[in-house]
Amino acid sequence: MKHLFLLIFLLTSFYSWAQTPTYNEDVSCILFEHCTTCHHDGGIAPFSLMDYSEASAAAFGVQAAVNAGSMPPWPPNTEFNQLAHERLLTQDEIDAISNWVNAGAPEGAGTPPQAPAYLNEESITSPDLVLTMPSYTINTNGNDVYRCFVIPTSLTEDVYITEAEVVPGNFEAVHHVLLFGDETNVPAQLEAADPSPQPGYTSFGGTGSNDSKLIGGWVPGQGHKVYPNGMGVRLPAGASVVMQVHYPATSNGQIDQTKVNLKYTSAISREVFIDAPLNHFDLNEGNLIIPANEVRTFTCDYDVPNFVDITLLDVSPHMHLLGKSISAWAVTPTNQTIPFIEIEDWDFHWQGFYDFRNPVRVPAGSVLYSSATFDNTSANPENPNNPPQMVTAGEATTEEMMLVFFSYTIYAAGDENIVIDNSIHESHECEAQVVAIEEQAETSFNVYPNPASNILQVDGIESIQQITITDVRGKTVLNQNSSRIDVSSLSNGLYTIKVQSDGINYSKKISVLK
Repeated sequence: MKHLFLLIFLLTSFYSWAQTPTYNEDVSCILFEHCTTCHHDGGIAPFSLMDYSEASAAAFGVQAAVNAGSMPPWPPNTEFNQLAHERLLTQDEIDAISNWVNAGAPEGAGTPPQAPAYLNEESITSPDLVLTMPSYTINTNGNDVYRCFVIPTSLTEDVYITEAEVVPGNFEAVHHVLLFGDETNVPAQLEAADPSPQPGYTSFGGTGSNDSKLIGGWVPGQGHKVYPNGMGVRLPAGASVVMQVHYPATSNGQIDQTKVNLKYTSAISREVFIDAPLNHFDLNEGNLIIPANEVRTFTCDYDVPNFVDITLLDVSPHMHLLGKSISAWAVTPTNQTIPFIEIEDWDFHWQGFYDFRNPVRVPAGSVLYSSATFDNTSANPENPNNPPQMVTAGEATTEEMMLVFFSYTIYAAGDENIVIDNSIHESHECEAQVVAIEEQAETSFNVYPNPASNILQVDGIESIQQITITDVRGKTVLNQNSSRIDVSSLSNGLYTIKVQSDGINYSKKISVLK
């Protein structure tokens, strides 16, 4: 009997040891795929996770964040609607990180996969227009700052933006960027009246001009925006671009000079509009007023004209610090519900532009709806007032907003079949990942050599429409339609190659190593 107990103990101990995740074999690739886009030297996150020493030092914090679901940041509820480019961990990945920390964060045998390279290369290498803000020394005075910079375009004709890429001048300091087009002189007047000797002017919410039109933006982890063929956002002749940059309080004293690269055309088949048809200016409950020590819910709706179908490309809800939750959806004339987005736990510090996986057709005569809840009690840790005070609508962070922006255009047959993102997220098990890639190569297409140093060859696909290579930020670094690809200009690191053929998208992880 003693021998039986000893055998069971040894087998149990061996099984436990064999199942213990290690950094090299299990955890590193999860961090590289989901965390290091922000957590690297020069990134917006407060610490780096690029190697074992950094990851093990932050192990308990990482464990707490992934178990709480706060990292990687992805506020939308995936059960309400699955959106493009989701930043999510599977339960297996969460368990791997948690078990690794519980086991003492072992490094493991061998070496980890190659770490991604973050050199902040620009995706649009030959832009039609480059707009750069003046060099700005950030002055937060202990608070988050929203600074607007007016940049003339000198355009002599209306153009339509087909691609837009915001390039933060200081990834550690820039939280997010909004781009507005404005044909008036109001932003320039506000800048001239700003008391600071620094360039730009401070403005929460919008630009301070009622005529400013949102034309784009950037949040951490977002690649450059590419509109489907034949679509673009109008930038009028003579307009200025107002670049609003959000600087966190911790960025005080740093220097930033953010810029935007634009590709445009003067001829477009369909104009893309960016508007907030669901907003706090027309609430069913009246004015947006949240009394002190109360939780209030507000709703609004918008009737789509009954003579035209529309196509939605993305959705972006917006509230301030009292925001608790927000959702948006549509109901068609046949009583079909179309879900757009739901954020159950609003976080003012993580707002984004959320692309749909495929453009969404909304039939004529449909009704768009939104519901938002605000918490103006002391139980809300983000409440800017202690004790709570009555809050009304306004652009300041201490005031409130309820907006749901959409990028949209007039519907054309087949819009809903355009693929923005059809990827399926599976657990990143470092050893299993290599096997999965090899099996995919046998059944779909082959990419070799991998790692590559100069030339990368794509085989197994006859009619290639497009080949795109993106870096770990999601930025496009190469774009072509030839099966023979010169990658010699790319830096060492991990990339994703996407091949489009006959309406089917294939993808594979590749490595560049010279």
